[in-house]
Amino acid sequence: MALEVIVLAAGEGKRMRSRLAKVLHPLAGKPLLAHVLDVADSLDPQRVHVVIGAGGEQVKERFRERDDIHWVPQASRLGTGHAVKLALPDIAADAIVLVLLGDVPLINRETLSRCVERASGGEVVFVSAEFSRPDGFGRVERRDGKVSRIVEEKDATEEQKAIKEVNAGMLAAPRSLLAELLDAVSADNAQGEYYLPDVIGLGVERGHRVDCVRVVVPEHVLGVNDRAQLARLERYCQRRQAEALMAAGVTLMDPDRLDIRGQVTAGRDCTIDVNVVFEGEVVLGDNVTVGAGCVIRDARIGDNAEILPMTSIDGATLDAGCRVGPYARLRPGTELAADVHIGNFVETKKAQLGAGVKANHLAYLGDATVGSDCNIGAGAITCNYDGVDKHRTEIGAGVFVGTNATLVAPLRIQDDAYVGAGSTITKTVGREDLAVGRGRQRNIQGWTPPAKRSAT
Repeated sequence: MALEVIVLAAGEGKRMRSRLAKVLHPLAGKPLLAHVLDVADSLDPQRVHVVIGAGGEQVKERFRERDDIHWVPQASRLGTGHAVKLALPDIAADAIVLVLLGDVPLINRETLSRCVERASGGEVVFVSAEFSRPDGFGRVERRDGKVSRIVEEKDATEEQKAIKEVNAGMLAAPRSLLAELLDAVSADNAQGEYYLPDVIGLGVERGHRVDCVRVVVPEHVLGVNDRAQLARLERYCQRRQAEALMAAGVTLMDPDRLDIRGQVTAGRDCTIDVNVVFEGEVVLGDNVTVGAGCVIRDARIGDNAEILPMTSIDGATLDAGCRVGPYARLRPGTELAADVHIGNFVETKKAQLGAGVKANHLAYLGDATVGSDCNIGAGAITCNYDGVDKHRTEIGAGVFVGTNATLVAPLRIQDDAYVGAGSTITKTVGREDLAVGRGRQRNIQGWTPPAKRSAT
């Protein structure tokens, strides 16, 4: 039987106090809804239906590349049962339906697979958990150990509120059975809404097989209703990813002061200091060290590289043995060959630097190709922008560029050339030539400083 997934993402999220739709708030570097869609995709469904309400256009725009999603508008917020019912007409009659929540991002594939497998046998299967303090959840009532119904907290008695087993809000069932039960759901409750969990009690009353899959890790079913809950899940995600890195052979100076907002793959014997942020896809080779306060996004860093504190690396590739920082900035398109040294307050952008290049401080290399074993002096810059277009600077191997040199692109400097300190270079420099482009120095004798002028 084919699987189709319904994701409920129509909640207003008033407690977030944000103009951003709740399901778009980021967790570990991507929207809450993206986490849910990822786990749904891992089950290989025939189709995914996302129910949207307030902020729905924002949500559709954020996931505009997902042309496989069927968007279901819920104009009136009449409850989760109503939301599911809106999606059912576009679902195949013989499908298994899995209902997920767009603000419960950490539900795992294993739990959902068990739900789907059992639903394929004709059961209604929901996800449950046990909490010592179950505030905010519907309670699972049992008779003789068997599930009898779900009681929403607002409708629960004090005795029912003492129940520790809760409904996580996700379920799986054959489409025909789910439709039958939803048709019988009433809005006669404290909120005047059609509750999806009511299908559990109705299923029991009508003699259908109803049961649950209980999760072991409570965080897997925690939802996000406010920023405090989001922060709690963020810390859980970060700790889980930190533990995975340590299990892979990485030393973290303080696992609680690391943020991974994407995916990090690391070799053995890497060391990561405190307050480092990884974003996007980052790959670290063996024996890489990353200093405190670095931000690294979408980068590949080779073996034995050393990234010194407060360095920003974005969209760059570094070969083995590179040394970068402190306070350096590598922008997208930067490619460093082996053993390149980039020092403090050096910025690169769309720059390819050959093996052994040294730019140790206060330089800018943009839209540049630099051959091996060059030395770029302090204050040297490539002037790559003429106000309309960007132009490249091509520097050969073994070139020495002096302090405060200004290289005006388009420009070519051939192998083993020298550029004198303080020069502005606008024309090709030949192999082994010395280029000097300075204004003539003039010393004025008998000059009176301004302070002495005002005194007279």
